[in-house]
Amino acid sequence: MESSKKIFKKCNSENSCNEELLRDCTDVKSAYGGKNEPFCFLNIFKPRGITSFDVIYKLRKRFKIKKIGHSGTLDPEAQGVMQVAVGKATRLLDYLGSDKKYIAKLRFGYFSSTADAEGDIVPFNVPDFDCKQLLAAINSMTGFIEQLPPAFSAVKVGGKKLCDLARKKNRKITCAAFSAFKNSPESIINKEFSLQEFTSPFDASKNNAVLDKNTAASAFSGDAERSNSDTAGISNFQNNEKPLNSNTPDVLFKNFNNELAGVEIPKRTVEIYEAKLLSFVTASHPDNSSKKIPYEAEIEVFCSKGTYIRSFAVDLAAKLGTCAYLTSLVRTQAGKFDIKNSVQIDEAELDKHGIKPASALNLPEYKLNEEEFLKVLNGVSFPSRCAMPENKPLMLIFKNNLVSIALLSDNRIACKKVFK
Repeated sequence: MESSKKIFKKCNSENSCNEELLRDCTDVKSAYGGKNEPFCFLNIFKPRGITSFDVIYKLRKRFKIKKIGHSGTLDPEAQGVMQVAVGKATRLLDYLGSDKKYIAKLRFGYFSSTADAEGDIVPFNVPDFDCKQLLAAINSMTGFIEQLPPAFSAVKVGGKKLCDLARKKNRKITCAAFSAFKNSPESIINKEFSLQEFTSPFDASKNNAVLDKNTAASAFSGDAERSNSDTAGISNFQNNEKPLNSNTPDVLFKNFNNELAGVEIPKRTVEIYEAKLLSFVTASHPDNSSKKIPYEAEIEVFCSKGTYIRSFAVDLAAKLGTCAYLTSLVRTQAGKFDIKNSVQIDEAELDKHGIKPASALNLPEYKLNEEEFLKVLNGVSFPSRCAMPENKPLMLIFKNNLVSIALLSDNRIACKKVFK
């Protein structure tokens, strides 16, 4: 598995910086000659193993600024893009682009108490599906779908975060939701077996990951040897524990998470714009060398705000009659922020990497003349000089700087937030 440093360096070496975001930042400490307070965003690369709050804490110490915030929490085990607001830009967090793109690695046949590698993990069953079935399941997960957030998440129920409720209980898989599986049969896996890798005929590192579903079968027909280090975790099937087995792993996930949180976790509707299979790893069956056992897949997911990729993994596996958890998660895009121009925490500089709000937000622009600019400063509404979308946030721009977020109604522009 690649380290955070390697992923960051590879993304920066293979892609040029986004000029629109990283340039035109000559004065991020003042919008247009007002108070000497930072007014910018940073595209920060969060490494694996720390929380999103840890990122903010480190940046506050680095810049000696308290007013720093972020949009879109990343799990401690996840890495990638974080949208960070500095100074007055913290008032704009709600207006940042909210669509996200991730690359996730899923391991099949196991149940995790957190749906990622951080939790308690036990064998569930021996997966039994092929590449065509996996592609069909991925395709069925696009569009508007309902998700059950994991118990270890920032979702609030009754005013309390689920993760705070879940931490009060042991995350070991011993709750009543699993009592029905105490007499389940032993795993049929009883000796070592080697991994085989099926890969599609495109180079995912060059951002051209487009899979032709009509030729999927032939694309995944060849085997490639993997190193011994890649077989780590296979022997987890060979233990004395009785593996879990269920025809409804999604219900099992729901019951376990409700028990862990101590409350009924409500489902939420999210949108998956696109999901692509990047790679698929199988293992040879110990009793039948011609039979392949699904082991791991790498999937790129482009989705709306609020989507939990851990839940996506669980739901996808459920469609295939098994369970899965994330072994790796990288957020490669958040709104207009892309991993290829992200910056490490200890290398971030406001003057060098600060992104002007007008470049970071994806909102319609209205360019003010001097008369309108004075009205904005005094909080006075004014008629629009051109056609603009009604009842949707607008950016009011004066001399290439964002000075206000406003709404147009009945052909009059009224300011909602003003930056002096």
